[in-house]
Amino acid sequence: MLYYLFQYLESVMDFPGAGLFHFITFRAAAAFILSLLISTIYGKRIIDFLRNQQVGETVRDLGLDGQKQKTGTPTMGGVIIILATLIPVLLLAKLDNIYVIILIITTVWMGLIGFLDDYIKVFKKDKGGLSGKFKVLGQIGLGLIVGSMLYFNDGVTIKEQLPKDQQIVNKEGRKIVFGEAHKSTKTTVPFLKDNELDYSKAFSFLGDGYEKYGWIIFIFITVFIVTGVSNGANLTDGIDGLAAGSSAIIVITLAVFAWVSGNIIFADYLDIMFIPNSGEMTVFILAFAGALIGFLWYNTYPAQVFMGDTGSLTIGGIIAVIAIAIRKELLLPILAGIFVVENLSVIMQVSWFKYTRKKYGEGRRIFKMSPLHHHYQKLSYHESKIVVRFWIVGILLAVFTIVTLKLR
Repeated sequence: MLYYLFQYLESVMDFPGAGLFHFITFRAAAAFILSLLISTIYGKRIIDFLRNQQVGETVRDLGLDGQKQKTGTPTMGGVIIILATLIPVLLLAKLDNIYVIILIITTVWMGLIGFLDDYIKVFKKDKGGLSGKFKVLGQIGLGLIVGSMLYFNDGVTIKEQLPKDQQIVNKEGRKIVFGEAHKSTKTTVPFLKDNELDYSKAFSFLGDGYEKYGWIIFIFITVFIVTGVSNGANLTDGIDGLAAGSSAIIVITLAVFAWVSGNIIFADYLDIMFIPNSGEMTVFILAFAGALIGFLWYNTYPAQVFMGDTGSLTIGGIIAVIAIAIRKELLLPILAGIFVVENLSVIMQVSWFKYTRKKYGEGRRIFKMSPLHHHYQKLSYHESKIVVRFWIVGILLAVFTIVTLKLR
């Protein structure tokens, strides 16, 4: 809203400083600072409100050190993250940008699913919360909406670099490096020389015109990634500060990718796909990063508030949608490696337990407990040490992910 206000003031009365709002970097930095202030200053008030309403966490007895002391800690703190993200976005972002619209829908959609789950746990005293099938249906529904909007909306296009012999200098003296904007199901693949994969080629066996069926696999992949990453974030939220800190690292890295992908100069320099208008997502992403870091102020050990599914499902959904929108979803296994490992540890544990119980009559375990962070707790590592070491791994994965821009 402020963007449009200052745009009007600049056009009508040449208001001093109004031109700053044209710059994504300025608005993104302002969104980060504002979200950080909201989550830290007003976050405390929200925590006090949750405590007064007795919105406390019911902790299952898993035999972990310090677990019983966490009983009664306010949960549903994901509301802090959501509000601290949306308020700066509504004030500073271009609200007619399709990518910003998609991210707002994602935040509200996943926030409502998570909120409903937490509400059932806290107020209905049902530890199971929202039924798993309803969660999955909600995730699939979001995937279908996001996939359809990204594929069918005319505002979502890419520009690809022209061959060297087709690059020209126009009348204004600018070198034309990229071709015309067009719809595409291409995405970025790390380590390969051409660095791109076209999903529609999965239907190349159909012969000429196979491209028109590309939307099927694109939407399917969107659904799969949204579901997988949101569940991964949900599983990672098991000890103080782990999910929020790991997510902040991932989100800041995605901000770098969004900015360079939406900037024609850097896209040319890095020889990557140029995605018109995607740079506006940087405003949303940095607002989201500021909200996560501000929330972390109260969520680090010993946590004063838990994010609950309201936060974890929303975080996972947003990360997945950002990655898909900037065509970097195939980098998520590296960038969101913490989420992947946490997910795999549960899958491996459950699968191996069922297999050995069927074969030997007694279930056996790979880990002392899953998800993986609980395994280290069982090994008597303090949760603060586990969290910081996971963050260090997350930073290393983020750096390596950025390096893949040129590592081919």
